[in-house]
Amino acid sequence: MPEFIVLAGAVALALALPLLWWLVRSRRRERALVRLLDLADAVQDLLDRSQQRMHAMQAVVGRVPSDIAAVAHASLDSTQSIRDAKRDVLQHRLWIQKHGDTARQSELHEACAALDRARARLSTQLEELERAGAELAHATEASAQAARREPATLRRDPDAP
Repeated sequence: MPEFIVLAGAVALALALPLLWWLVRSRRRERALVRLLDLADAVQDLLDRSQQRMHAMQAVVGRVPSDIAAVAHASLDSTQSIRDAKRDVLQHRLWIQKHGDTARQSELHEACAALDRARARLSTQLEELERAGAELAHATEASAQAARREPATLRRDPDAP
């Protein structure tokens, strides 16, 4: 009888170990796929916010004399980089859809790392854009206030209030 219990335990263990390994592997893959999709969403959100912020900054740059603001206008009008980045995110999503179930764990890890780097870089750039926008808004408002105090004969645009 004790041999039977030992044998039954060994068989159960032999059956349970591969099942346990498969479950752990499946959960790890599932977490990687969820992380990939979450990162793609985060990058998409940052790109949308960047695009909105660039559009909002055009109004601020519009208050700056055109000879001074030419470079800023060119940068803000250049939406090609945002479109390219959105296309890259779409390509990541399509890759996930097509290869997510069959990709090696190392490929999923590499894709997560790439999207995480892109998200971090975009987040930093958006913070810089927002800081520059706030500084520009402050500077243009201070300049506009100073211009209102100047005599009309000293203004670039004498008809401006």
